[in-house]
Amino acid sequence: MRVGVFDSGVGGLSVLKSLYEADFFEELIYYGDTARVPYGVKDRQTIVKFCLEALDFFENFRPDMLIIACNTASAYALPALRERANFPVYGVIEAGVLATVKALPDKDGEILVIATRATVESGEYQAHLQRQGFSRIRALPTGLFVPMVEEGIWGGDLLQSALRHYFDGLESPDALILACTHFPFLSRPLQEFFGTKTKLIHSGEAIMDFLRTSARLSPSGRRARLKFYASSAVEDLRQRAKIWLNLKDTP
Repeated sequence: MRVGVFDSGVGGLSVLKSLYEADFFEELIYYGDTARVPYGVKDRQTIVKFCLEALDFFENFRPDMLIIACNTASAYALPALRERANFPVYGVIEAGVLATVKALPDKDGEILVIATRATVESGEYQAHLQRQGFSRIRALPTGLFVPMVEEGIWGGDLLQSALRHYFDGLESPDALILACTHFPFLSRPLQEFFGTKTKLIHSGEAIMDFLRTSARLSPSGRRARLKFYASSAVEDLRQRAKIWLNLKDTP
């Protein structure tokens, strides 16, 4: 099975890592729109336009499915993508919500959603979680984390300052939804900041669990071939992938 994976930048590598390590696919094609990252500060029309342009790119490869490894794109562009594509298109929001239901059986539990401003303002996570019976939901835009991850800042004093800027004074939630695929790169400092009480919901792990059920996948028994593309600085993307996926080399 050939699968396309799309993100606004390098953040979707956190989703690609889960897909790659699951050994369910023959080929994974990653495209990052690194020339126009971040999507989280853009308006709906622009986000949809960029995503449809990415769809045109993937159609050249005739994938069996496309995974939108970007929460902002999933929040705004999924209907338009599904209407135009001639193959299944999956976003990460529904998968993340279902993973939260699994991790937090107590519907009175407190949930903190951290995301780009556009994802928060879409209200998609809040609406999905409310339909699942949760009521103690807070959504917080934490857009500074995106350029930090893009720059490879996954720890250190600058990140700690950003964590305090966003979260000082907040009680640790029962679940923290990393509603931007850049944010799993910061899982360790986020877990340390909030403590072991807080369960982190990771989009990559969530989408893989979702696909096992909804797409009825069977293991291929071997690691997928990888292809990497970007709208800018593709070699930087490949080097990040080499580190994050622990690859000896990148195609």
